[in-house]
Amino acid sequence: MEPPESYVENTGFESAEKIILRWDSTASEEAREKMIFEGDRYEVDRYLQAVDEIQRSISSTSISDDAQTKVNSAIQIAMARLEDEFRNILLVNINALDVESLSADPGSCTYSRTDSEVLIEDQDDQFDREQDDQFDREQDDVLKHSQSSSTVASSSYRSTSCIREIDLIPEETIEDLKSIAQRMIAAGYLRECIQVYGSVRKSAVDASFKRLGVEKLSIGDIQRLEWDALETKIRRWIRAAKVCVRVLFASEKRLCEQIFEGVGTSIDDACFMETVKGPAVQLFNFAEAISISRRSPEKLFKILDLHDALEELLPDIEVVFYSKSSDSIRVQAAEILSRLAEAARGILSEFENAVLREPSRVPVPGGTIHPLTRYVMNYISLISDYKQTLIELIVSKPSTGSRYSGDPTTPDMDFSELEGKTPLALHLIWIIVILQFNLEGKSKHYKDTSLAHLFMMNNVHYIVQKIKGSPELREMIGDDYLKKMTGKLRQAATNYQRATWVKVLYCLRDEGLHVSGGFSSGVSKSALRERFKSFNAMFEEVHRTQAVWLVPDSQLREELRISISEKLIPAYRSFLGRFRSHIESGKHPENYIKYSVEDLENAVLDFFEGCPVSQHLRRRSQ
Repeated sequence: MEPPESYVENTGFESAEKIILRWDSTASEEAREKMIFEGDRYEVDRYLQAVDEIQRSISSTSISDDAQTKVNSAIQIAMARLEDEFRNILLVNINALDVESLSADPGSCTYSRTDSEVLIEDQDDQFDREQDDQFDREQDDVLKHSQSSSTVASSSYRSTSCIREIDLIPEETIEDLKSIAQRMIAAGYLRECIQVYGSVRKSAVDASFKRLGVEKLSIGDIQRLEWDALETKIRRWIRAAKVCVRVLFASEKRLCEQIFEGVGTSIDDACFMETVKGPAVQLFNFAEAISISRRSPEKLFKILDLHDALEELLPDIEVVFYSKSSDSIRVQAAEILSRLAEAARGILSEFENAVLREPSRVPVPGGTIHPLTRYVMNYISLISDYKQTLIELIVSKPSTGSRYSGDPTTPDMDFSELEGKTPLALHLIWIIVILQFNLEGKSKHYKDTSLAHLFMMNNVHYIVQKIKGSPELREMIGDDYLKKMTGKLRQAATNYQRATWVKVLYCLRDEGLHVSGGFSSGVSKSALRERFKSFNAMFEEVHRTQAVWLVPDSQLREELRISISEKLIPAYRSFLGRFRSHIESGKHPENYIKYSVEDLENAVLDFFEGCPVSQHLRRRSQ
């Protein structure tokens, strides 16, 4: 005769209850000291079967009230135990996620703009290279180790665009976590399961953040930092963000999917967000703080670095945070990208105004290149390195029409003759126009007109050479406008020579030297002596003064000296040839003919060196 059904149920429940009570950590010291899932697999299976039996008892309709109380008590004990086991398994395997297992693989990216990596690294080389060397070596070790490690992370992974998912926990361990999660959720302990999972895995993510150099700074903390310190942090953030999104967050999402597979996507999403939402907000708060910080020209290139990095990451962010519960992360990243773009546009506009209004009035010694010219042209050259990004961001031409028209304090520019150029190119040309306008104002502070022209020649020459030296910049500026600049350079050189040498060469004219009277005509020796004295005095003054003027470009300096010699030397040689005899036939000719042609040729070599002449012009050989 078969036993009644209730007897079988009671017998099954009682056996299961014994197993559950045996592992009640509140009542047994042995249970407190040992973990079920660290022991024999048979014991693991027995315990899980006991839990299943208890849960079946809950749904039984024939169970008495007293038995129901016992069942409820048993399930509470079992769930507390499974929660401890779940936490312990996660904690034991927390070291499986080490930064050394993280590997970003830029080569696997399918985006067309992968060359932005090169721009970022090239620009980074200009800032704090020595300060970052140690950090970079550690990061390189991280990447190398991850590619060679087979014990921490499995070599199998899914790769979507740039995303690389690694195995954070061994497969057999995932199965144990999955079996526990299913039972906790089935018993109504979803919230406890998510909280335990999220707290442990978030600690792992936080540890990885620390190793990656992602600091816990509020937006206010970041905005209070000096810009020099932020430059280094931006570089580190870009490197870390790629690893965080493409490896760390992606792998955490995959782990959630593996453990909570089959129990509903909303649950694995909830666990994923419980784990990474705080760290993700912390990560993106840094970029957000930069995007809303006070604008200044020196920030442009790091902001563009951040923009390019975030734009490159955005498709990966959308893949990793695709669920509705992740909306806030996707929206934050997109809004930061938009604000970075707006910041870049604003900085460029403010830079233009800063160049126009740069107030320095003290003339640079010797008429050399003004620091503003070097700064602006170097800045423009760097802008051209970011041409692709800025062409997309800068969509409107400079507001030179209504804003500047008729204003004597601003330059005038007709952009209709530059049809076909991108708005970015027009902005760069406009910056050069207002730089020249500012320089022309500064040239007026020189008391010597010749030096004012030399100053403009030096600076326009520097502008032209910087344009020619950058293929990207030259392409945007265009040869037509470059020809205009070259014409201004020649005009400045011509203006200098006229202001200096017309008066000197005027001394070597024939007019006023010839006299006529009676039956003969001749040369007035007194007028001739005054002419030689005037020439000597003028040339000595020019020589003394312009030796301390500076033309820093050696080729330009040589060309200017040759041009001077081509006008001065033939005129002096001819004048000397025609009138030397009239002076030498009189008294003390050396007081008037003080210099030979060779003396003048040598003297011209002293010009534009930026050094005082140590002695008077050498006298000709007697």
